[in-house]
Amino acid sequence: MNKLTKIAFGGGCHWCTEAVFQSLLGVAKVKQGWVSSTEKNNTFSEAVIVLFNNTIDLKTLIHIHLLTHKSTSNHSMRTKYRSAIYYFSKEQQEQCLLTINLLQASFKKPIITQVLPYKNFKPSTDDFQNYYASNPEKPFCKNYIEPKLKFLLQNFSKQVNHSKVNHLSPTTHPNQQK
Repeated sequence: MNKLTKIAFGGGCHWCTEAVFQSLLGVAKVKQGWVSSTEKNNTFSEAVIVLFNNTIDLKTLIHIHLLTHKSTSNHSMRTKYRSAIYYFSKEQQEQCLLTINLLQASFKKPIITQVLPYKNFKPSTDDFQNYYASNPEKPFCKNYIEPKLKFLLQNFSKQVNHSKVNHLSPTTHPNQQK
């Protein structure tokens, strides 16, 4: 069995973030909840911890993360929805910073996503875990999560586990943040 690596992502609603990463090949588990970091970012913010194997690389996960939330918008809800990648090692920190710098050229606005040390995690309650998989017909899922999954199908098709999104047809993501 492939060794699993973990990284945490925050940016928007954790229901959306959870569904995005659950749909990818190589992602073994997504833990949904709240993550805190250190110093001025020590408060909990909605996020997910992603456990992945070498079927998908960290650069691709970061790229997908940046494109599936408002990674260039410093809006008023950033305390609850901190745009961040939480690293678990110095190597990850360096790789995250390098990847963001490389991807910046493909964005029209500056990426505001922070690279922060992981400190702590509080899981969501059971009734909110696997939210999209359990509630795909709910209006929130149809309006906010499905467009992100369709965007993945169109732009990252080789990384998508099609059995998890076979009910969708590809289309352009309306909120793509390039």
